[in-house]
Amino acid sequence: MVLALQACASVPNADARDPWESMNRRIYSFNDVLDNVAIKPAAEAYVNVVPSPVRKGIHNFLGNLGDVWSMVNSALQLKGQATVETLMRIQVNTFLGLGGVLDVATEMRLDKRKEDFGQTLGYWGVKPGPYVVLPVFGPSTLRDTLAIPVNIKGDLVQQFNDPSSRNALSATRVMDARSGLLQTLDVIKAAALDPYTFVRDGYLQKRESDVYDGNPPAIFDYTESETP
Repeated sequence: MVLALQACASVPNADARDPWESMNRRIYSFNDVLDNVAIKPAAEAYVNVVPSPVRKGIHNFLGNLGDVWSMVNSALQLKGQATVETLMRIQVNTFLGLGGVLDVATEMRLDKRKEDFGQTLGYWGVKPGPYVVLPVFGPSTLRDTLAIPVNIKGDLVQQFNDPSSRNALSATRVMDARSGLLQTLDVIKAAALDPYTFVRDGYLQKRESDVYDGNPPAIFDYTESETP
Protein backbone atom coordinates (compact mmCIF):
# COMPACT_ATOMS: atom_id res chain seq x y z
CA MET A 1 0.00 0.00 0.00
CA VAL A 2 2.83 2.41 0.91
CA LEU A 3 4.57 1.69 -2.39
CA ALA A 4 1.34 2.30 -4.27
CA LEU A 5 0.86 5.66 -2.57
CA GLN A 6 4.44 6.63 -3.33
CA ALA A 7 3.93 5.69 -6.95
CA CYS A 8 0.82 7.86 -7.15
CA ALA A 9 2.66 10.76 -5.54
CA SER A 10 5.43 10.53 -8.11
CA VAL A 11 3.09 10.70 -11.10
CA PRO A 12 3.74 13.92 -13.03
CA ASN A 13 1.05 16.56 -13.28
CA ALA A 14 -1.94 15.39 -15.31
CA ASP A 15 -2.36 18.82 -16.93
CA ALA A 16 0.72 20.67 -18.17
CA ARG A 17 -1.22 23.94 -18.05
CA ASP A 18 -1.41 23.66 -14.25
CA PRO A 19 2.14 23.05 -12.95
CA TRP A 20 1.30 24.65 -9.59
CA GLU A 21 -1.78 22.52 -8.98
CA SER A 22 -0.95 21.65 -5.38
CA MET A 23 -0.64 25.31 -4.38
CA ASN A 24 -3.61 26.28 -6.55
CA ARG A 25 -5.85 23.73 -4.86
CA ARG A 26 -4.97 25.10 -1.43
CA ILE A 27 -5.79 28.64 -2.52
CA TYR A 28 -8.97 27.38 -4.19
CA SER A 29 -10.03 25.82 -0.88
CA PHE A 30 -9.29 29.08 0.95
CA ASN A 31 -11.37 31.04 -1.57
CA ASP A 32 -14.19 28.51 -1.24
CA VAL A 33 -14.27 28.94 2.54
CA LEU A 34 -14.18 32.73 2.18
CA ASP A 35 -17.04 32.55 -0.30
CA ASN A 36 -19.17 30.31 1.91
CA VAL A 37 -18.55 32.38 5.03
CA ALA A 38 -18.78 35.92 3.67
CA ILE A 39 -19.31 36.54 -0.04
CA LYS A 40 -22.13 34.11 -0.82
CA PRO A 41 -24.25 35.07 2.24
CA ALA A 42 -23.79 38.74 1.37
CA ALA A 43 -24.85 38.08 -2.23
CA GLU A 44 -27.91 36.14 -1.06
CA ALA A 45 -28.86 39.02 1.24
CA TYR A 46 -28.38 41.42 -1.68
CA VAL A 47 -30.81 39.39 -3.78
CA ASN A 48 -33.35 39.11 -0.97
CA VAL A 49 -33.27 42.79 0.02
CA VAL A 50 -32.78 44.66 -3.26
CA PRO A 51 -35.71 44.40 -5.74
CA SER A 52 -34.96 42.78 -9.08
CA PRO A 53 -35.54 45.96 -11.19
CA VAL A 54 -33.12 47.88 -8.97
CA ARG A 55 -30.50 45.11 -9.25
CA LYS A 56 -30.92 45.16 -13.01
CA GLY A 57 -30.37 48.91 -13.10
CA ILE A 58 -27.26 48.59 -10.95
CA HIS A 59 -25.95 45.83 -13.22
CA ASN A 60 -26.52 48.00 -16.29
CA PHE A 61 -24.89 51.04 -14.68
CA LEU A 62 -21.76 49.10 -13.71
CA GLY A 63 -21.67 47.52 -17.15
CA ASN A 64 -21.80 50.93 -18.79
CA LEU A 65 -18.75 52.00 -16.77
CA GLY A 66 -16.99 48.78 -17.80
CA ASP A 67 -17.72 49.42 -21.47
CA VAL A 68 -15.25 52.31 -21.45
CA TRP A 69 -12.30 50.01 -20.67
CA SER A 70 -13.62 47.46 -23.17
CA MET A 71 -13.61 50.18 -25.82
CA VAL A 72 -10.00 51.09 -25.01
CA ASN A 73 -8.90 47.47 -25.31
CA SER A 74 -10.82 47.01 -28.55
CA ALA A 75 -8.84 49.95 -29.92
CA LEU A 76 -5.57 48.46 -28.64
CA GLN A 77 -6.48 45.28 -30.51
CA LEU A 78 -7.12 47.29 -33.71
CA LYS A 79 -10.78 46.22 -33.76
CA GLY A 80 -12.22 49.26 -35.47
CA GLN A 81 -15.83 48.16 -35.72
CA ALA A 82 -15.94 46.91 -32.12
CA THR A 83 -14.38 50.16 -30.90
CA VAL A 84 -16.92 52.32 -32.71
CA GLU A 85 -19.90 50.19 -31.68
CA THR A 86 -18.82 50.15 -28.04
CA LEU A 87 -18.41 53.93 -28.13
CA MET A 88 -21.94 54.17 -29.52
CA ARG A 89 -23.17 51.85 -26.74
CA ILE A 90 -21.67 54.14 -24.12
CA GLN A 91 -23.18 57.25 -25.67
CA VAL A 92 -26.64 55.73 -26.12
CA ASN A 93 -26.83 54.21 -22.64
CA THR A 94 -25.37 57.28 -20.95
CA PHE A 95 -27.66 59.83 -22.58
CA LEU A 96 -30.78 57.79 -23.38
CA GLY A 97 -30.43 55.16 -20.66
CA LEU A 98 -30.34 57.50 -17.67
CA GLY A 99 -26.60 57.29 -17.13
CA GLY A 100 -26.47 53.61 -18.01
CA VAL A 101 -29.25 52.40 -15.72
CA LEU A 102 -31.22 51.30 -18.79
CA ASP A 103 -29.54 49.20 -21.49
CA VAL A 104 -31.08 50.92 -24.48
CA ALA A 105 -28.11 50.07 -26.71
CA THR A 106 -28.73 46.32 -26.64
CA GLU A 107 -32.29 46.91 -27.84
CA MET A 108 -30.73 48.88 -30.72
CA ARG A 109 -28.56 45.83 -31.53
CA LEU A 110 -25.37 47.39 -30.24
CA ASP A 111 -24.19 44.25 -28.52
CA LYS A 112 -21.92 44.31 -25.49
CA ARG A 113 -18.29 43.27 -26.00
CA LYS A 114 -16.16 42.55 -22.94
CA GLU A 115 -12.48 43.23 -23.50
CA ASP A 116 -9.66 43.55 -20.95
CA PHE A 117 -5.91 43.97 -21.01
CA GLY A 118 -5.33 40.24 -20.62
CA GLN A 119 -7.19 39.72 -23.89
CA THR A 120 -5.18 42.53 -25.46
CA LEU A 121 -1.93 40.81 -24.48
CA GLY A 122 -3.29 37.57 -25.93
CA TYR A 123 -4.23 39.33 -29.16
CA TRP A 124 -0.63 40.48 -29.57
CA GLY A 125 0.71 36.98 -29.08
CA VAL A 126 1.43 36.77 -25.35
CA LYS A 127 0.79 33.18 -24.26
CA PRO A 128 -1.44 32.56 -21.23
CA GLY A 129 1.29 30.82 -19.26
CA PRO A 130 0.58 28.59 -16.27
CA TYR A 131 -2.83 28.47 -14.65
CA VAL A 132 -2.90 30.12 -11.24
CA VAL A 133 -5.53 30.60 -8.54
CA LEU A 134 -5.25 33.96 -6.80
CA PRO A 135 -6.44 34.60 -3.25
CA VAL A 136 -9.86 36.31 -3.39
CA PHE A 137 -9.57 36.98 -7.15
CA GLY A 138 -9.91 33.30 -8.08
CA PRO A 139 -8.90 31.58 -11.36
CA SER A 140 -6.35 33.29 -13.57
CA THR A 141 -3.28 32.69 -15.71
CA LEU A 142 0.16 34.24 -15.49
CA ARG A 143 -0.75 36.55 -18.39
CA ASP A 144 -4.05 37.61 -16.84
CA THR A 145 -2.39 38.12 -13.46
CA LEU A 146 0.21 40.46 -14.96
CA ALA A 147 -2.65 42.36 -16.62
CA ILE A 148 -4.50 43.01 -13.34
CA PRO A 149 -2.65 46.25 -12.40
CA VAL A 150 -3.38 47.69 -15.86
CA ASN A 151 -7.04 46.62 -15.66
CA ILE A 152 -7.33 48.30 -12.26
CA LYS A 153 -5.75 51.47 -13.62
CA GLY A 154 -8.24 51.52 -16.49
CA ASP A 155 -11.25 50.76 -14.29
CA LEU A 156 -13.47 53.85 -13.99
CA VAL A 157 -14.71 52.72 -10.58
CA GLN A 158 -11.16 53.01 -9.26
CA GLN A 159 -10.93 56.57 -10.57
CA PHE A 160 -13.48 57.91 -8.06
CA ASN A 161 -11.64 60.32 -5.76
CA ASP A 162 -13.98 59.77 -2.83
CA PRO A 163 -12.88 56.55 -1.06
CA SER A 164 -16.35 55.82 0.32
CA SER A 165 -17.95 56.04 -3.14
CA ARG A 166 -15.16 53.99 -4.68
CA ASN A 167 -15.39 51.28 -2.03
CA ALA A 168 -19.19 51.20 -2.19
CA LEU A 169 -19.16 50.75 -5.96
CA SER A 170 -16.47 48.07 -5.73
CA ALA A 171 -18.44 46.15 -3.10
CA THR A 172 -21.65 46.50 -5.10
CA ARG A 173 -19.91 45.15 -8.18
CA VAL A 174 -18.79 42.08 -6.23
CA MET A 175 -22.37 41.51 -5.03
CA ASP A 176 -23.69 41.99 -8.56
CA ALA A 177 -21.23 39.48 -10.01
CA ARG A 178 -21.66 36.89 -7.24
CA SER A 179 -25.46 37.12 -7.18
CA GLY A 180 -25.50 36.21 -10.86
CA LEU A 181 -23.63 32.98 -10.09
CA LEU A 182 -25.56 31.74 -7.05
CA GLN A 183 -27.32 28.86 -8.80
CA THR A 184 -24.47 28.12 -11.22
CA LEU A 185 -21.82 27.59 -8.55
CA ASP A 186 -24.19 25.54 -6.41
CA VAL A 187 -24.79 23.20 -9.36
CA ILE A 188 -21.05 22.91 -10.07
CA LYS A 189 -20.26 22.02 -6.47
CA ALA A 190 -23.07 19.48 -6.35
CA ALA A 191 -22.59 17.83 -9.75
CA ALA A 192 -18.88 18.05 -10.59
CA LEU A 193 -16.70 15.16 -9.45
CA ASP A 194 -13.86 17.64 -8.98
CA PRO A 195 -15.07 21.26 -8.82
CA TYR A 196 -11.48 22.54 -8.95
CA THR A 197 -10.80 20.84 -12.29
CA PHE A 198 -14.20 21.89 -13.64
CA VAL A 199 -13.57 25.54 -12.80
CA ARG A 200 -10.00 25.44 -14.13
CA ASP A 201 -10.91 23.87 -17.47
CA GLY A 202 -13.91 26.14 -17.88
CA TYR A 203 -11.87 29.25 -17.15
CA LEU A 204 -9.06 28.35 -19.55
CA GLN A 205 -11.52 27.48 -22.30
CA LYS A 206 -13.44 30.73 -21.82
CA ARG A 207 -10.33 32.88 -21.82
CA GLU A 208 -9.09 31.28 -25.03
CA SER A 209 -12.50 31.93 -26.56
CA ASP A 210 -12.39 35.54 -25.33
CA VAL A 211 -8.99 36.19 -26.90
CA TYR A 212 -10.12 34.81 -30.26
CA ASP A 213 -13.62 36.35 -30.12
CA GLY A 214 -15.30 32.96 -29.93
CA ASN A 215 -13.26 31.40 -32.75
CA PRO A 216 -10.13 29.82 -31.23
CA PRO A 217 -7.82 28.01 -33.66
CA ALA A 218 -8.60 24.34 -34.08
CA ILE A 219 -6.11 21.84 -32.71
CA PHE A 220 -5.08 19.52 -35.54
CA ASP A 221 -5.46 15.84 -34.61
CA TYR A 222 -2.78 13.88 -36.47
CA THR A 223 -4.31 10.55 -35.48
CA GLU A 224 -7.43 11.30 -37.49
CA SER A 225 -5.40 12.18 -40.58
CA GLU A 226 -3.47 8.94 -40.67
CA THR A 227 -4.47 6.65 -43.49
CA PRO A 228 -4.73 2.91 -42.87
